[in-house]
Amino acid sequence: MLGGIDNGLFFKSFAGFVVIAFFILVLRWAFSSGHSLIERPGKRGKADNYGLFVPVASPKNLIEGEILRQKLLAVGIKANLTQTIEGPRLMVFKKDLGVARATLAS
Repeated sequence: MLGGIDNGLFFKSFAGFVVIAFFILVLRWAFSSGHSLIERPGKRGKADNYGLFVPVASPKNLIEGEILRQKLLAVGIKANLTQTIEGPRLMVFKKDLGVARATLAS
């Protein structure tokens, strides 16, 4: 006995506090910000903010850009069509820039 109280009953009364503490921890983890598994929508940036990609063409619209992208893919050059602040841009890796320009010029 702990101070004249039945120990079993005393410890059972704390079980509710343990359960509530567990729920608090789980809910804090579940609803915390900054750890989402859902991808955020992409943000538009300048043409030089795309890392290893460099702009190779500035099509007038996305349809024309997709046609140019398919032309580059046909010869084996990986290309990406992005929407930048300045408008749509066809981007390729720096190492493929010369070949891509020659392909698009022909």
